[in-house]
Order: sequence, then C-alpha cells, then structure tokens
Amino acid sequence: MKMAAIRPGFSVFALSLAVLAFAAAYEGQRTFKASEVLKTSEIEGPHYKVAQAVPTEGYFWIFSITTDYGPLEAEGKSMLLVRLDEVRALAQLDEVSKSEVFLASAGTSVLNVGKGAVAAVKDPVATAKGIGGGMKRFGTNLGRTAKQATSTGKSEAGKTADAGGVANSVLGINAAARKWAQKVGVDPYTTNPVLKKALSDLGQIDSAGSIAAKVVVPIPIVVSATATVGNLVWAKDPQALLKENEQQLRALGVSDGVIKKLYLSKGFTLTLHTRLAGALSAVKAKGSADYVATAAEADTEREALFFVESAEMMKSFHQKTPVLELLADSRALVGKTRDGRALGLLPLDWVSWTETYEKALREAAERARKELGAAKLEMKLTGRMSETAMKETATLGWAVLEKVT
Repeated sequence: MKMAAIRPGFSVFALSLAVLAFAAAYEGQRTFKASEVLKTSEIEGPHYKVAQAVPTEGYFWIFSITTDYGPLEAEGKSMLLVRLDEVRALAQLDEVSKSEVFLASAGTSVLNVGKGAVAAVKDPVATAKGIGGGMKRFGTNLGRTAKQATSTGKSEAGKTADAGGVANSVLGINAAARKWAQKVGVDPYTTNPVLKKALSDLGQIDSAGSIAAKVVVPIPIVVSATATVGNLVWAKDPQALLKENEQQLRALGVSDGVIKKLYLSKGFTLTLHTRLAGALSAVKAKGSADYVATAAEADTEREALFFVESAEMMKSFHQKTPVLELLADSRALVGKTRDGRALGLLPLDWVSWTETYEKALREAAERARKELGAAKLEMKLTGRMSETAMKETATLGWAVLEKVT
C-alpha cells in the first residue's frame, strides 16, 4: 500500500504549529500587594507607610511611600529599603536639630530637617516621586547593549556641563556632612533631595564637625548599603576616593575614556562608583573592563544599582567558587566559574515569561556555551519567578535558585 505523498513544506508547517501549541504564552505585568512582598515592619513605620498596591514594571516592583518628609517612589525592593532607612535617618536628624546640645553649639543657626527641608527643595513632590528610578524606567533588555562611540569635542563638553552622577553627587557634601551621614548610617551622596539638603545644611552649620562629636545618635545594627564600602565614603575626601576608584578600574584594564564615561553617567553617584570598582576588583575576572563599559551606559540610578548589585553578587559567590571570566557585551552578568559553570547573577524582584526575557535567556545560554565553554548553566536570582518563567527557564537549560541573599 502506497502512502499518500506529503506536500512540500507541509511537514515544516505542521512542526511549527506543534511548537507553537506547546510554547508557553507570554505573561503580562502583575500587581502585587505590599503584604505579599514585604515584612510588616517594612510596610509601615513611625514616619512612613508603603502603599498596598505594588505594580511591576520590567523586572522591579514599584513602591509608593508616604512619609513625614514628602512622598517617595522606589523602583525595586533594595531601593525601597534604602529609602526607608533614610526616613529613619531624617527622623533622627530632626530630633538632633531640636536637642539642647545642638542648639547650644549651633547658636543662631537653624536646621530644617522636617517639613522645612521639604519646602526648601524645589518642587519636592515631582522631585521625590522619581527618586530611585526617574521617569525613564529600568530597561527590560538583559542581553547585548547598543554600543555607541563616546561623543567628543563640543558635544562632550556640553555633556560634562549637564552631567549628574559622580560630579553632582558630591556638591555641598563636605567633611562635616560626611560625619553626620556616618552618624546616622546613610549614604552622604544620596539622591534623596530632602536628606541631601539636610546633610548639606548640617555641613555648613557644623563646618568643623565639632557638634557631631558631642551628639550621640543610636544607629541600628543593619544600616544602609553604604556599609558595603566600609568607611570609604564617610572618611575619604571625594577626590581622593575617586582616584582610588580609577586606579582599581585601570588595573582591570578599563580605558580612560570608559572611566570618564562612567564618571559622567547620570546613574552613578560616587558611592555607586566606589561599590562597582570595589566589587569588580575583588574578583578580577577576565572581561571586567567590558562590563564597566556596559555599566557606564546607565542613565538612571536604578540602572546603575543593577550593575553594582550584580557585581556584588559575583564578589560574594567568588569567595566560595572563583569566577574566572565574564560574558562580553551583556547587561546581565554571566560569569564562568573555575569548575566550568556559567553563572547568571540577577538582582531582580520579579521575572515573568515575556518575549524579551526569552530572547535574552536563549542568547545568553548559546553564548555562554560557545564563548565561555560552559558545560552547565545556573542562575541566581534575588527575587522570584513566575511558575511559567521557572518552567521555561529550566527547559532552556538553566538551573534556577530564587531568593538569593
């Protein structure tokens, strides 16, 4: 018995339909409740309250916070914890400014930390709303970058004049302001306008730092992310600290042009600059210079923090299993370990199954095997994945570990 002839292209068409039938449907963004993603103490405190609705944009939860010092918005849980810690610090500074010790030493100077500081910030509602994220959200691209040549000449000069980042983060922060930041355990180069003004005002009133020496402020055992760089940002002059960072980056093979671009990046404060240089220098993996070039493209604090936290995850993992090489031209940090694994390190809140995620994941897997010679693929995620994303990620060969500290 003869079999019926199969029309040309039919088998390919049928196979395509079969693949589509079994492919998981892409997911939309999900809104969580604050009680699902935060501890009770993180949802509400003496001077703040986090809104119950927590939408997701890209890979991060978006938190809206009502505080005694104006409204805040935080893109990502790690940024939220920093902002809540800053609210604590503002409350402590407010109390200090009213104490007999401070008033006696400051004389006729008046420090406005509470509503006075909020009023002193130009358009505080609009400014504070974008803290931690900015109007431009963190991009969804975890794959290759769109590399562009650094502008030169007149356009570069204009960029310098408009630059945020390291250049602007140090403005108004003298040694006394850094002492007060250390006193309450916060980042002296914070982008929180209310706290930055309070620290700057303290630095002017207490220019010699003598008042700080007389005031005792209780600091919780766990302070902000500033602690990850030790006393560097508190104790060192910003120019001296910047030179140390540059020396570390040059030792990794980073060019002067990229170092300048990182300095001018609107996303990087001096503290983030220091954390990135320190984390990468602790590992010294091949390809670190390329990763710095990728990080230098960050134009929001949220983007810069993603690169910094990725590098710090690598530093932590490296202490147990050395990381030898990094995948080039990748926003997601993928490192090859001494035992031959490709390790993807993602400091993200929530990963759902989307077309952009699938594309980046497939590309990273293919490149890790080809360019790094990886035999196994692993992913460590600080947050969580949807069930669909977890299943599809595993199907593509990645072993996933969630909620990595």
